Amino acid sequence: MKIGNHLFDLETKSYIMGILNVTPDSFSDGGKYQSLELAVAQARRMVEEGATIIDIGGESTRPGHEKISDEEEIRRVVPVIEAVKKELDVAISLDTYKYAVAEAGIAAGADMINDIWGLKWDERLAPLIARTGVACCLMHNRQNAEYNDFLQGFREDMEETVAIAKNAGIAEDKIMLDPGVGFGKTYEHNLIVMNHLELMKKFNYPFLLGTSRKSMIGNALDLPVDQRVEGTVATTVMGRMKGASVFRVHDVEENIRALQMTDAILEVE
Repeated sequence: MKIGNHLFDLETKSYIMGILNVTPDSFSDGGKYQSLELAVAQARRMVEEGATIIDIGGESTRPGHEKISDEEEIRRVVPVIEAVKKELDVAISLDTYKYAVAEAGIAAGADMINDIWGLKWDERLAPLIARTGVACCLMHNRQNAEYNDFLQGFREDMEETVAIAKNAGIAEDKIMLDPGVGFGKTYEHNLIVMNHLELMKKFNYPFLLGTSRKSMIGNALDLPVDQRVEGTVATTVMGRMKGASVFRVHDVEENIRALQMTDAILEVE
C-alpha cells in the first residue's frame, strides 16, 4: 500500500502508527501536545523511535467524549499536519470521520484518513477519499454494543463498510481495516475480537490494530491508563501473530521492539 509517498509492504512486514492527539481531553494524553511546537517535537520523537505513520487527531474519541465543531477540529489539526509534513519525512494519517475536516486535512497534506465509523457517519467521506486518492483505515464501530451473535454481527458490519468503500470507487490498494477494539463493544466483546483476529484476513485487506492503553487492558490488569504498556505490548504481539500489520500506539519504542522480536521468530521457516 502506498500512503502518500511512502510504500508499505503490508503482506510481510509490520509498522507502527504513532498517536498524536492535539486535544485537551483524550483519555491517555489529553492536553500534552496542544501547542504546535510540542506536537511536532512528539512526532519527531516517535519517528526517531521507529514510527512510520503519525496519526493526528483533533477530537477525543474516548467514551463520553465531547463532540466539537468541524471548525474547531480543523483549527486544531491543520497547522499540525502542515508542520509535521514540513519537518518530517513520514506518512501522515488524520483521525477523523467528518467530511469537512477530512477535506481540510487532505488539502493540508494528510496522506490517509483514519475513520472510526467505517465510512458510515458521513456519506460524503467515501467519495472524497476516492476522488483524492488518499489511503484510508476503516474501523468497525456501532452506536451501541448490542448483538444477537457478536462475531456474525461484527463480520456483517465490516462487510457493509467494505461495500461502501467499493461502491464509492476507493481503490483496493488504498483500503486498510481496523477491528475497532474499544468501540461499540463490551469488555468481553473486545477479548473475543482479540482472540479471533485471524477473521480479519477473510476480508482480504491489510488490517491495523489499535489497543494502546485502552480500557480492555485496564480491566484485564486492573491498572490505570499510565500503567498499561506491558498489556498493550502483549496485544501487539498477539495481533502480529494473527496477521495485523499496522499497530496504532502511544508507546512506540516498546511496541516496535516487541514487533521486531515477533517478526524475527515468524520469519524463520
